[in-house]
Amino acid sequence: MKNEIEGGRYIMSFPKDFLWGTATSSVQIEGGYLAGGRTPSIWDNPPQGKVKGDANPQIASDHYTHWREDLALLKELGVKSYRFSLSWSRIMPSPGQVNKEGIKFYQNIIDELRRLKIDPLITIYHWDLPLWVHKLGGWLSPKIVKLFAEYTKVVVDAYSDKVQYWIPLNEPQPFIMNGYMIGKHAPFKFRPLALPKLTRHCLTAFNQSAAIIRKYAKTPPKVGIAMAAGAFIPEDESEKAIATARHKSFYHKGGLMSNRWWSDPLVKGKRVRAYGIYSLKRRDMRAVQTKLDFMGINNYSPFQANWHSVNENISAEQKNCMGWVNDGRALYWTIRFFAERYKLPLIITENGTCDHDVVVSGQVNDTKRVKYMQDYLANLKRAVNEGYEVLGYQYWSFLDNFEWAEGYGPRFGLVHIDYETQKRTMKQSAYFYKEVIKTNGENI
Repeated sequence: MKNEIEGGRYIMSFPKDFLWGTATSSVQIEGGYLAGGRTPSIWDNPPQGKVKGDANPQIASDHYTHWREDLALLKELGVKSYRFSLSWSRIMPSPGQVNKEGIKFYQNIIDELRRLKIDPLITIYHWDLPLWVHKLGGWLSPKIVKLFAEYTKVVVDAYSDKVQYWIPLNEPQPFIMNGYMIGKHAPFKFRPLALPKLTRHCLTAFNQSAAIIRKYAKTPPKVGIAMAAGAFIPEDESEKAIATARHKSFYHKGGLMSNRWWSDPLVKGKRVRAYGIYSLKRRDMRAVQTKLDFMGINNYSPFQANWHSVNENISAEQKNCMGWVNDGRALYWTIRFFAERYKLPLIITENGTCDHDVVVSGQVNDTKRVKYMQDYLANLKRAVNEGYEVLGYQYWSFLDNFEWAEGYGPRFGLVHIDYETQKRTMKQSAYFYKEVIKTNGENI
């Protein structure tokens, strides 16, 4: 990294090999839900009333058909990396069956990314549990540890000659808590007391997956996890205020349940108790503690009160279209507190905002998203400037997509998708991000 003096202070540029990129997930963009031998996931046919507009991802952004065009847009953006996920039910459509056509689909994507000099960052599981695995008990059953290990071995054998970065799981917090405890997400279960069991199965499956990657990968691997991570913003930058915010970020509400509950056992091998009813067992720690090469941070908003609900004191300009608060300081303090506590390199594996973007005269002038990116990237730059080890940044999301229970209303993409015609239109934010990448962040 290069240090320069500007206005009497040191400015540290981003590393030359910084992984500027963008991210997607399979079920949110691919479509082709029964094409090429794929079988359904738990999201493909949601029960009536569970997704806004009774939408489903069976077509989504039709990346299954448009993948070459989409990768060409990645090249146009100038990204150095692309984080995408694999569809378990496309690769293994039934117990023990490996689908050669599904394997080939992702092999083609990886080969094209390599040709375009874009590093693939593979997420093995991003919430789209195969329906056949769900029928065997899903994350409620210990069977999933062996099933996930078998799936991991298949994808490592298929892709590890050309892939270095591996993320076995994306955001266990939402897919376990929303999916199995409060019933907001697929598979829409209400088992609020099952958290310790679900956590044990989830983190043990991660541990076994990581072990398989390290044992069988043909290219020396870098293994991490993408966590739904956040922080409380200090009231000011006094030592007392920072200490208070740091403590709350791991011991209070979202800090406890989204950060410490998952990350302390996984990284530090320390069990956590919560609210007097949830506790992992000491004997579980040997099965869940895992050596990581990096931690992925998925960060959108701070953990302040009402960050994701109605707060009349915060203007609409300071929120995304789902009501989440936009405040770039959240990214800085999340980086800082996670780096201090877990002492691992970090990758920002998701960060972005949504709006109701429209095409006007062939353009999408998403100025609110550009302002969001300027704010969050300036805070990312501050973290790098202060010496916190951040390896890369993956904007969420590359394409407009199926936004889980919110359906197709919120648009997170740098690229607008017309869901009727599947026409792609690069937004103003895409051109802004292109310049960020081109200048390696010097324009921030």
